[in-house]
Amino acid sequence: MLSFNLGPLAIPMDLALLYGAFFIAWLSGWLIGRKRGTNPESALFSMLLAGAVVARTAFVIQYFQQYADNIWQIIDIRDGGFLLIPGLIAAVLMGIYKAWRQAPLRVPLAIGVGIGFVVWGASFSVLSALQSSQQIPEISLRDIDGQPVALQDLAGKPLVINLWATWCPPCRREMPVLAAAQEANPHMRFVFVNQGEGQLLVDKYLSQQQLSLRNVLLDTGGRLGQAVGSLSLPTTLFYSADGALKNNHLGELSHASLKHALR
Repeated sequence: MLSFNLGPLAIPMDLALLYGAFFIAWLSGWLIGRKRGTNPESALFSMLLAGAVVARTAFVIQYFQQYADNIWQIIDIRDGGFLLIPGLIAAVLMGIYKAWRQAPLRVPLAIGVGIGFVVWGASFSVLSALQSSQQIPEISLRDIDGQPVALQDLAGKPLVINLWATWCPPCRREMPVLAAAQEANPHMRFVFVNQGEGQLLVDKYLSQQQLSLRNVLLDTGGRLGQAVGSLSLPTTLFYSADGALKNNHLGELSHASLKHALR
């Protein structure tokens, strides 16, 4: 499963695990702190905020060239552009600072953070192991000319599979980004799998937008999304040359976040 669906809201599984670990950290710290007459809630939220800001800043610095043409995109965090390690370091340093300033917080904050990190680390490791064991689904689709194409036959090169639809605004916004990456990375194979729409509609849309894409496939039944465990669009899957799932991205890709994922 690549996403956790809460009604109409779809949350990437790695982000859902982080939210869950933060809640457990808060609950554990609150229970311990209640006995000591203190509450580490404010410190935990400060750690989360510091980690998020630094993780985003580090990502923007590393990929600033990709943001240079549209500087306002820096604040558009919908592209998922965060660097984990700098964010974790910033969160830990903020926790140390808060504990140093407020001695009563030290025990409940340390216990809450410790339990949260253990839960997050264990669940993230399990998720990574499960996802890395996934191979390209054994599904046969049809290309824009109506010819059958087996997805597994596309292995042999690093493979990027994008699930999209013409009615999906973030799909439309990211399509030029993916089209540019297809031209810039001939050693990779990009595949655009339309979900639930017919040939005429897809062909008309590509012509209107003047998108010259290779490997456009039609999945009128939405079978691929169900097979990989993501019912939200857009979803982008990154496979190694031997067909193993290496990464996934739920939501809109920017030039920076796509470059990071390709690396």
